[in-house]
Amino acid sequence: MDEAQASTRYIKPHGFEVYLNKVLNLLPKLGLGVWGARTLAVRGRKSGEWKTVAVNLLTLDGERYLVAPRGQTQWVRNIRVSGGGELRLGRRAEPFTVTELPDTEKLPVLRRYLERWGWEVGQFFEGVTKDATDAQLVEISPGFPVFRINRAD
Repeated sequence: MDEAQASTRYIKPHGFEVYLNKVLNLLPKLGLGVWGARTLAVRGRKSGEWKTVAVNLLTLDGERYLVAPRGQTQWVRNIRVSGGGELRLGRRAEPFTVTELPDTEKLPVLRRYLERWGWEVGQFFEGVTKDATDAQLVEISPGFPVFRINRAD
């Protein structure tokens, strides 16, 4: 994947996915963090209003990460501008900041993400699975934004 493709890669939800996403977005709001699901709240880069979406919170070697399997989503664009947001589960809200990982550091995160949620998000990885070679994961990494979560001070 070349740089131009990676910078514009976005897989928009369509059909049944739109309705399924509404249900999946509701679960963390009700306090049900199934398999690490959280509600990500980020200020809109233009409106300044809170925007929310369900995400899979990945923990690897004591660090927490957000991965964007659909690519350059609105939450990715917003978090780049805002520098952070909140992870919500029910009534609890944890403010945080983020550091976006360079492509050279994404390999272990993408592999673990696919091991954990490949059954759910595998369709967005276009045939690349948890069993992919390191070279295959490195090749696709530019199209998958990854953010390390830092605790807000």
